[in-house]
This record gives sequence, C-alpha cells and structure tokens, in this order.
Amino acid sequence: MNIRLASGKEIPVEMHKVRIVQKIHLRSVDERRRALEEAGYNTFLLRTRDIFLDMLTDSGVNAMSDNQLAGMMVADDAYAGGESYYRLVDAVKDVLGYRFVLPVHQGRAAEHLIDKVFLKPGQVVPTNYHFTTTRAHIEILGGTMLEIYADEALNTQSTHPFKGNIDLNKLNDVIKRYGPEKIAYVRMEATTNLLGGQPFSLENMRAVREICDRHKLLFVLDGSLVSENAYLIKQREPGYAHKGVAEIIKEMCSLADIYYMSARKNTSVRGGMIATNNEKFYLQLRDWLPVYEGFLTYGGMSVKEVEAMAIGLREMTAPEVAGCAVEQVKYFAHRLLENGVPVVTPPGGLACHLDARRFLPHIPQTQYPAGALSAAVYLSSGIRTMERGTISTDRDKDGKEILADLELTRIAVPRRVYTISHIEYAVDRITWLYQHRDLVKGLKFVEEPPVLRFFFGKLAALEDWGKTLSEAFKKELGDY
Repeated sequence: MNIRLASGKEIPVEMHKVRIVQKIHLRSVDERRRALEEAGYNTFLLRTRDIFLDMLTDSGVNAMSDNQLAGMMVADDAYAGGESYYRLVDAVKDVLGYRFVLPVHQGRAAEHLIDKVFLKPGQVVPTNYHFTTTRAHIEILGGTMLEIYADEALNTQSTHPFKGNIDLNKLNDVIKRYGPEKIAYVRMEATTNLLGGQPFSLENMRAVREICDRHKLLFVLDGSLVSENAYLIKQREPGYAHKGVAEIIKEMCSLADIYYMSARKNTSVRGGMIATNNEKFYLQLRDWLPVYEGFLTYGGMSVKEVEAMAIGLREMTAPEVAGCAVEQVKYFAHRLLENGVPVVTPPGGLACHLDARRFLPHIPQTQYPAGALSAAVYLSSGIRTMERGTISTDRDKDGKEILADLELTRIAVPRRVYTISHIEYAVDRITWLYQHRDLVKGLKFVEEPPVLRFFFGKLAALEDWGKTLSEAFKKELGDY
C-alpha cells in the first residue's frame, strides 16, 4: 500500500510482517568477482551462497502466506482423486470463472501441452510479445511466433500505460495474410515479461476477442501475472478505478478460451495449470496429461503445492497482494530515475528494468550489453539480476545472431520478500555503477548451448573489465 508521509513523499509500505527469516550473505567484491568468473559471467550459474539479494526472477521465490503454509500441512496426498485438487477446482471457478482445471508442474509444461494439442507444423501464433520458453515450444513443433505489438511497445522512455497491447491492425493483417486455418491460436501475455512487465488493457483484450470470434480463432491467455495486470488496469484504464482486482481478473478470464499460468508467480507456489470452460478442449488436453505430467488430480505437482495454489489464487485478488510488487517496482524505478539511471517507463509489473543500450551505449549488441550490465550489477552489489536481450534470443537455424528488440537487465522484485531498505541499497549501488559505466565492456561466448542458451551458456569479459571494475569499487567503497 502506498502511504503519503508528512513530508509529502509516498512510499510503498509492506502490508505484512515477517515471521520466518532466511539468512543472506554479502560477499566481498573480490569474492564476487571470483564467483562471477566461475559462473562464466552468467548470473544463472551463480550459487546462492554468493548472492546478497536474489532478484534474478519472481518465479518460485515469492514468500508464501501463513495460510498457504498451513494448508500444505492438511493437503490430501492421494495419488488419484485427492481433495486438494477439488479445492483448487473450486478456487479456479470462484476466482477465474473456469470449470475445468488441469494442474501441471509449471508454466512451460502448460505451453508444451497446449502446443502439443493445438499447434500443427507450419502454423503461426500471433502474440503481444514472446516469452523465451513459449517461442521455443512453438518452434520445436514447427510453428512460428508472430509478435504483433504496437510500435510504442519498444519505446523504453514512454508514458503509454498499456505497452502490452496487441496492434489490432497487425492482427487483421496476419489473418488476411495467413488465413484463419494457418493460425493455431492468438495469445496474450499478462504482463509482457520481455517488454519490461508491461500490461495490456481490457479494451484491447475485448477487441482481440471480437476479432477471434469473427474468424473462429482460439484465444489463449497466459495469466502468469494476471493479478498484476489487473492491478495496473485498475490504476490506469478509464472506468476501472472503482472495480476490485478480483472483478477485473474475472472479466479478463471471461474473454479467453484457454487460460494457463505459471503458478510460481502470482500464487507463489511451484507449479502451474491450464483452465477452460470448453469441455472439448479440456478432454483433448486431459488425455495427454498423464503422458507428460501425472494424473489429473496432481498433474506433476506436489499435492502440497496444489493445496497452496488454491489458497494463493484467492489471496492474489487482494489489492495488497496484487500490488505489492507493482508498487515496489514503481518506487525502485522512480528512485533510479531521480539519479539519472535509464530504466523502462512506465514501470510495469514483475521487475524494474534497466535499459542496457542507454546505460552502456558504447557496447554493441553483438557484445551483449544487457548480459554485461547484469554481470556488472552483481559485481557492484551482490545482487543477481537477469539478462533479457540478445543472449536470451537464440541464433537462427543458420547460426546467425538474432539481435533482440530490446536490451534489458531485469531486476525482479519477488512478492513480499524484500523491503524498502533493500531497494535503497540496490539504488545506491546501481547509481554508482552508472557513474562508472565506461569501465564495463562487452562479453563473448565461450560455451553456447543451441537452445535457450541464456540458462547454461558461459561467457568471458572482453578486456578483463571485471577486474578493472572491482578495483574501482574497492578504491571508492571498500570491500563491500
């Protein structure tokens, strides 16, 4: 919740109290440099013991509520027919408005099943923007993902409230060009992760629904961050300020034929699910569930997580839960902007995003500025962030580099995990780094997997800039 102080300044006040704590460590800059070199300048390969603030992702690292933890203790661990599943079904019906539910072990498992059933080789999937695993599943099965975002989506210095919208003219052009039979489904992602956590509006979603109805196209919603998108609709879209987050979520879901989510985000559990009101779609998906996931009533998840997901679905509609990360992200971004640090605006859900091309304009995209910036942030602070740029985009089939539309360093804000003091520390160290940005150079691959290379690839620092930066840090700030 945002609270206005007597000074006039607004800060997001955490609407929860800490009852269980986990110890974290701040390593010296020399220790951080050694860890970074061992990890091949890839923050994914850092060990937790070497990380101070883990802002790599919001996936599976959010704080669970006391009610969720209590629910896990009474979960029904039956292999088939467990009551925890039916409590999840009830929650999905109440919160999202869907009758049929298929739990899966995480979001990419849902993508795999949806593409297994509904995508044929040679078909296309128009979307407001791709996510890495989403595109990988589509391409592995012989499909093509088409990004039909509005031009404003790639403007990192914007005031547009809904950069996650689909460009309706582009959607109509895709249908005209390919024909409805060549379109597997239309997909919208809430919020668009790789655009900087940007939401779409309900006005835009309704228009997409009308186009899909006109051409008898399947409409799929990735609702992994549905509560954050709903919270931002409440804040930004005319006519919704008086509506509750729960009401907006249900309206969003009513427009999609199939809903899927990584439950690791909004519901704070390690799992995922697919939901629909179409019994035919449900049965088509259900029959493949035991092959790739597990029986219907647990779907590859721990039943404890199934129980906690049911509780988390209900809790994510509360404004203090839906908005906790959004408000911290906004505070984070505005504090960096005050210091002249280039970030994506307007702030969205999920994370504060540094614009690496403006932060490090001297590094060409072929030397991976977003990856270099992510490594430099860790070296300067002990904070683990994630590259969301060209490293996150695999080469084409001929081995040619595909330059990303944006070069972003994502600083995720897990829900109910960090406090304003942590964010202020991050602001200070990132500001210091920005003042010394000329010391950061590019990266080159030394080990490069052929698919989703950002997970396991290893890189090296050009001109050994890690040493130069760490020496400057020690001279000005000491070991820590």
